[in-house]
Amino acid sequence: MRNPTKAGFTLIELLIVVVIIGLLASIAIPKFQSVRERAYMASLRADLHNLATQQDIYYNDSYSYSPSISDLEFNQSEGVTITFGEAHNLGWSASAAHAALALESCAIYHGSAAQVAPATVISRVQCTS
Repeated sequence: MRNPTKAGFTLIELLIVVVIIGLLASIAIPKFQSVRERAYMASLRADLHNLATQQDIYYNDSYSYSPSISDLEFNQSEGVTITFGEAHNLGWSASAAHAALALESCAIYHGSAAQVAPATVISRVQCTS
């Protein structure tokens, strides 16, 4: 029997609260992972779009596209790796991958440069998903 002078919760009440918190966490964590993945993909797209802008600026000054990120004074997002396929005076191509996304990548090509998968449309950033 319960002593009316003691305040507090029973073990059953505490266990029920822990179970409810666990259920709420099991619903929220997958949603959080999905949001993080979309944010990483957005950073890939943004970096390639910004790279295209920097390539245009470089071309206006040098009449050739740069194969080097340092020549473009370009800072990529944290975790993003950009790889140039080719760059010359007629076009350029690049792909981007994020360290947190094992199977996803984005790419862009411009001018007469060879296509880099998954890009299939000139001057448009395209991703695997």
